[in-house]
Amino acid sequence: MPDRRARTVLALVVFSVLLAQVLLYPGVDRLVGALGATTDLDASMWFLAAEFGAFVLFAGLWGAASDAAGRRVPFIVAGALGGALGYVGLALLPQLVAPSFEVVLLVRALQGAATIAPFSLAMTALMELDGGHGRNMGAAGIAIGSGTALGAPLGGQLYGVTPLLPLWVAAGVLLVAAGLALAVGEPAAGASTADGTDRDRDSFREVVAGLQRTPALAVPYAFGFVDRLTAGFFALVGTLYFRSAFEATPATTGLLLGAFFVPFALLQYPFGVLSDRIGRTTPIVAGSALYGVGVVLVGLAPSVPLVAAAMVTVGVLGALMAPATMALVTDLAGSGERGAAMGGFNIFGSIGFLVGIVGGGTAADAFGFETAFLLAGGLELLLALATLPFLLRLDVDRRALFAR
Repeated sequence: MPDRRARTVLALVVFSVLLAQVLLYPGVDRLVGALGATTDLDASMWFLAAEFGAFVLFAGLWGAASDAAGRRVPFIVAGALGGALGYVGLALLPQLVAPSFEVVLLVRALQGAATIAPFSLAMTALMELDGGHGRNMGAAGIAIGSGTALGAPLGGQLYGVTPLLPLWVAAGVLLVAAGLALAVGEPAAGASTADGTDRDRDSFREVVAGLQRTPALAVPYAFGFVDRLTAGFFALVGTLYFRSAFEATPATTGLLLGAFFVPFALLQYPFGVLSDRIGRTTPIVAGSALYGVGVVLVGLAPSVPLVAAAMVTVGVLGALMAPATMALVTDLAGSGERGAAMGGFNIFGSIGFLVGIVGGGTAADAFGFETAFLLAGGLELLLALATLPFLLRLDVDRRALFAR
């Protein structure tokens, strides 16, 4: 399959996974109530955390397994089908039995373990295409942003029909993702080291080994952690903040989340191409620092219109840094290690999302929403400042490498 067509189809797979995922966010408190929860903040926190805990455990495993097999598509299809089954299981549980919420969380974790495969491996296949790492990761970024941009407002509307409807739609979307993956020609995947010897494929050990071989990967991993931390923070704390502070309905909450994700989606590709031309440092550092300030402003905005404006600004800044960060992983990883490297990036990102959910929920409960927004935005700003010297050195090394 030509690279342009493969890029489009793989991006659509990523889009489908993110669309299914974000459909649940705008009314997550209503969803957990329909699934038997008796609290809003705590139950929502653990419902979101269960999925991303599974992401952490299985992202590297899927990547390492596909590297070992030298194929991506069968794992993408299997994961998408398994994720669809998990969403159906969640939707059927309250109709078949009166499950404890612990059972709900178990099914949610199994769904997450499957769903990470099409997300992570489709991005891995994208970065193995020709055409420039920034271009390919820009396509992934558009898919991520578009899926979340559409998923937030659409999910808000679906909750207006019934709290369980987003689960059924999410299952259908993942079935579409499985069908799309079957249309992709198999890109080459590195399954061994340069000397032909297979590496240990345990997910966490492989990520640690990759960091030992290429310590510079710690830089994009750190940004992936903090960027996804703020995403997890918005998924839980932002959603409940909009619902409580402004008495927003799920539909309005979905639109506010969409105010971030629409510019985030539309600007990913051009900013990814820009990072190919000017390097990764400026988009990552400038975008992250200003992004942190924007997160704080969302929590300080006194009205829904001002919150929406702040969310748009944060979306633009997120689009500036995200494809450059993912492309930096590709710049640094060897051709035979990219599946595990992207799996590692997603492990750190998923840990960040998990910390954003649990830490953000805990901080909001203990100190209030305003302090929680300050902590989340401040962490992003501090990371940008702390890593600036390392990024400057990496960009110099990158320019020297690509000039050869």
